[in-house]
Order: sequence, then structure tokens, then C-alpha cells
Amino acid sequence: MLFVSTRSKDNPISSAHAIKEGLAPDGGLYVPQSFPTLTMDEILSMHRQPYAVCAASVLRRYLTDYRPEELAACATAAYTEEKFGQQPVVLQKVADRTDVLELWHGPTMAFKDMALQILPHLMTRAQAKAGEEGRIVILAATSGDTGKAALEGFADVPGTEVIVFYPEEGVSAIQKLQMTTQEGENTAVFGIQGNFDDAQRGVKEIFHDRELAERLRGHGWSLSSANSINWGRLVPQIVYYFRAYADAVAAERIQPGESVLFCVPTGNFGDILAGYYARKMGLPVKRFICASNANNVLTDFINTGRYDRNRTLHKTISPSMDILVSSNLERLLYDMTGGKGSLVAGWMEQLNTTGVYEVPTDLGDDIRYLFQGFWVDEQETKDTIGTVFNDYGYVLDPHTAVAWHALEKYRLLSSDEAYAIVLSTASPYKFSQSVLEGLNKADLARNDDPFAAAQALHDVTGLPVPPQVAGLREAEILHQDVIDPGQMTAAILDTLEIRC
Repeated sequence: MLFVSTRSKDNPISSAHAIKEGLAPDGGLYVPQSFPTLTMDEILSMHRQPYAVCAASVLRRYLTDYRPEELAACATAAYTEEKFGQQPVVLQKVADRTDVLELWHGPTMAFKDMALQILPHLMTRAQAKAGEEGRIVILAATSGDTGKAALEGFADVPGTEVIVFYPEEGVSAIQKLQMTTQEGENTAVFGIQGNFDDAQRGVKEIFHDRELAERLRGHGWSLSSANSINWGRLVPQIVYYFRAYADAVAAERIQPGESVLFCVPTGNFGDILAGYYARKMGLPVKRFICASNANNVLTDFINTGRYDRNRTLHKTISPSMDILVSSNLERLLYDMTGGKGSLVAGWMEQLNTTGVYEVPTDLGDDIRYLFQGFWVDEQETKDTIGTVFNDYGYVLDPHTAVAWHALEKYRLLSSDEAYAIVLSTASPYKFSQSVLEGLNKADLARNDDPFAAAQALHDVTGLPVPPQVAGLREAEILHQDVIDPGQMTAAILDTLEIRC
């Protein structure tokens, strides 16, 4: 299997090179030249298999320059009981025709663990397969969860340095503590005076800086990414869509072959794109519900065909979705135009220069055939947390609440009562204060004490406080730097030259 850029079909490369490089030289994102398919029997068999076996089965169809035993070893090392418990993903029955897929049972309590626990194993092998020596600098811009998951995954991995940039005022208290207390000789964390889009734009500009790349190479470093722009981050996320379907059939929630709805809280469009790729591989999906918070740029795009990032970025209680430039949408556009990289390149140039692009009407119609976009405001998010707990005894984090209510809006508009799976992307304990507000119990904890909020959430719901949260109380703050976005390159150089 070879990979090409979303902006040009020239110079196809192997999967190992795509994972190591992260971003294509022309600024595009790597995509496979074709998509393998799974039979229904292969999909349903995943219910009986350990998750690591499911992962290796999907990955070997794309990462063909890795030996099957290598991928099995990578998956086995990633999805251990110590890190994820007995089941890395859990399909919870909640309502009559709606289940929740919990993806946050990993070490950082977010769905990003599903990819970022295996990416370091894929990355270090990619370096060897590419025939290159030296060390890899893993860069990540984060709106809250990717940063900690990348740090946790790459901490003390030989031959790597992981550097994370996050919006100083744009993450929850627990998310910030998770990053700033991260141990590891090869970890560095920087808050930036800006938002996630500033961080993501800065990382992309760094990847395009040829002079910087040469300077780093001279010190034995090469750049790669831990964001979902990296194919090695995206491909492991395809796995849990198949596993969810197999588990739903096994639980007699659906019949084999029955088409389902997936509702995904979406910021950078990577998680929902993984589901789209699963559909291309044979998963019976009727439609994807793209759920946004008040930063509803994707909702507007799906409904109108016009992408316009020229708007205020709102700080919300679902901060991992506070994004206005959804990078992975580029991959969808490439696929749905039949691989017309020049068209995609043109739209991305318009986005970069004017902040706006518009796709043709027929393409917009094709997108709306598979994707429905809905956005949910802050009050609706809080009300949904309270309603779902009161009605079903289930505790939603704010991101999952956005998805739940977006599904309700879709069903109200369409009268579609098809079985649906809502992707739950984070533990409620990463956002205890906001969840308490949704439960009308905000007075039980002070806004400035995330640990009191966590205890109060436990007292109200009975949901155990994760040890990852309790352990942060005594953790030492190790990363305190806050910089301007324009200082990101200098921060990288300072970090690496200390160890050169």
C-alpha cells in the first residue's frame, strides 16, 4: 500500500515514510491510494477477539511494509490491561435505540489514547524502515486531549523528543494539570497566548520551514507529528468503529448487516473521518452525525458547502472542540472529489489566504448524503448532561453531551429512529465542574478546585474518581513556560539544543 498527498498524486511513498514524515512536503495530508475491504464475517469476528488482535488486523491492510508480527507486537504493547483495563473500548447501552461507545479507558482518560499508545511503536519502527538514523521530534498542537496522550505515549521512548503546544486559557484545569505535570526526560510543554488554531497553524508552519528542517537535521533531528494529520494517528481510530459494530451485533442491538448511525463530537474532523474510512472498508453505516459546539464552522460547511473560519472562536465547556480550522476535512474532500489534488490544493490555499472556500453544489450534496451537521450551545450541553443522568443514570462529559443532543436534533428533524452509537471521547472527570453545572450541583465545589469538583461529582453520581485524577493532586508542576505563538520555533530550538 502506497500513500500520496491530498494535494498531489506525485511521488507516492510507503506507509512507514508517511508515518515518519507526518505531513507531505506540499503541505497536504497523506492518504492511501486505495482502501481494503472487510467481509461481514471478518467484522463480526472482532467481538470475540482481543482488541489488540482487531487492531493488528485492520492496520496490516494499510501498513503493508510492516510485517504482520511487527504490527501484532505493536498492538499488544499498546493495548495492555495495565493501560486500558479489561476492555479498551466499552459499548454501553443507554437508551432504547442509542448506545455510547466509551473510548476513554486509557491512561489519559481520552479517546486519543486509542491511537497515541500505539503510534510510538509504529513511529520508531518507521524510522528504521525508512533507513534513517538520528532522533525524531514529535510535535503536537492540542486543544486539550492530544497533548497529554502524546506525552504519555512518547515519554522516555528512546530516540524521540515530544513537544506539545496548548492554548494557555483554552483547556480544562485537569487537562492543563495532566500536561504540566508530565514526567519524562524527553518531554516539553508550552502554553501559548492564543487558541488551538494558533497552535495548529504554528506547527504546520514549522513543518513547512525548510531552513529549520536543515538546521535540525544538522543536529541529528527530524520532525514528525502526533496530531491526526499523521496517518499513524488516524488509522488506529478506524479499528473501534468495527469493534463497536461487532459488539452491537453480539449484544443483539442490531442484526448483522443492519446500517447504523454514528454521532461524533467533532473538532479537527479526524475521529469522524476514521468512521468514514471504516464505511469505505465495508462497515454498514447509514449516516454520520457531525456534532459541533458553538464553534460551528463544520455545521455551516456541511449545510452550505461554504467553509468560513472568519469568525470568533468561542471558549466553551467542551474545549477539545474549540477549533475553527478542521485539518482532516481536507482528506474527505480529496476522497469525495475522486482524488483531485489540484482542487483540494486550491481550496486550502483560499482557506490560508482568505479564510474561506466553497465547494461545488454537487460535492456539497454528496457530503450531505453521508454527513449531517448540528451544533449545540452551552446551555443545551449542560441541560443534556442533566437530562441523560436523570433519565438513564448515565454521566456524560460535555463533548459527549454535545454529540448526544446533536443526535436528538437529527432525529427530531429526520424522524430517523435507526440504531445509533454516540462516541464518548473523554471521561466526565476531566471536566468535573462543567458536569456538576449540568447536574445543577455546581455549588458543591469551588470553580478553582478541580479536586473538590471531582469528589463532588463522585458524591452525586457514585462514579469512581479515576486514579489519574486523584494522583494529580500531589504531582509536581514541571512545565510552566507560556509563550507567544511566534516563539514556537525558538522554543523547539531551545529544547533540542539543550540535549544536542
